[in-house]
Amino acid sequence: MRNRFSLLSAMKWVAMCALLLGHASAGFAQDQGAAPQSLLTVSKGRVLGLSFVGRMVGDLDKSVAFYQALGFAPVAGVNSSWRKDEVMNRIHGARGVESRMAKFTLNSSSSGKPFTLYLREFRGLERRNVTGGKTAWEPGATHIGLTVPDAGLLWSQLQAASMLWSRTWDGKLVAFPGQTKGTIAYITDPDGMDVEIIEQNPATPATATQPARPADPPGFNHAGMVMLDIEQAKGFYGALLGVEFPTTTMPWASGDFLDSAVGGHGNILRLFNGTIADAADPAARMRFELVEYLNRKKQVEPFSITDIGVSYFGFEVSDIDALVARLQGAGIAVMSDGIVTMTGDYRVVLVRDPDVGVFVEFFERPKT
Repeated sequence: MRNRFSLLSAMKWVAMCALLLGHASAGFAQDQGAAPQSLLTVSKGRVLGLSFVGRMVGDLDKSVAFYQALGFAPVAGVNSSWRKDEVMNRIHGARGVESRMAKFTLNSSSSGKPFTLYLREFRGLERRNVTGGKTAWEPGATHIGLTVPDAGLLWSQLQAASMLWSRTWDGKLVAFPGQTKGTIAYITDPDGMDVEIIEQNPATPATATQPARPADPPGFNHAGMVMLDIEQAKGFYGALLGVEFPTTTMPWASGDFLDSAVGGHGNILRLFNGTIADAADPAARMRFELVEYLNRKKQVEPFSITDIGVSYFGFEVSDIDALVARLQGAGIAVMSDGIVTMTGDYRVVLVRDPDVGVFVEFFERPKT
């Protein structure tokens, strides 16, 4: 690729690319900033980990086929029929509407345990498509990242099924600088929501200076979103929720490699690659990315949780009452009908982040 980035040396740039698009090094993992001491010591209202991602879709059947093609497995026994789910309507602040839902799992690449994806379609109300025709660098855009054993094979399978909606230049997998094989790409689901495909690094044998390294585990790799004010976003996701971000600030970066992956031209960006516990295994750390584009800032158009193309992130918490009190004390508004009790005594609340308005759901398991 033609080199047109000038902020970093070639060696630093390759290392940075590895961080930006999913191949975090061991050195990076050791450079995580600690969560605020107040969150490490509180016993109530702690975020225990990232548990799921939800996506609001326009045609559930079409979305189900797409995510199954990516390797997500449907959860048996889930009621996917149209119905007025009043509990969910209270969570979404949309009383009286009908919806249908599918639940999937894909093993987490950080813990090896199932990570959940919810898809939901609504009817009986006006819905905008908030992602249709928009770019991957739109403020408020979210993405999920998947590590796959063979990106080329997945690419060809999606093409054969007429389910490949690529953002990359020329609709091809992108190669890392200095490499010839394409292993990375942004694609979208049927509604325009982004999915980052990352081919696993193969196992490497031991050398005189380096120990043997196993292949990257496949599965759900990370979640991320594009922010307007990165410091405000870090305050919410870091100081309030406990995502651990690097202590050093990533520099602004640009270049054909980054542009080609997301299908852009002339983007200037920086990324804060944080981690949070995987709720299925608190000892495992899952990547949680905040991305800021220097030259793509614009206000986010208003959107509703029921609109097509809206994603939300679900976190498990230890004491939802204490968490809500802390959030409200920081000026975060509750969007659901208060704290909603679901079947089985799970308690749920929905809020929006204060920067771009991404929806965030918190739940507390029933007390034993």
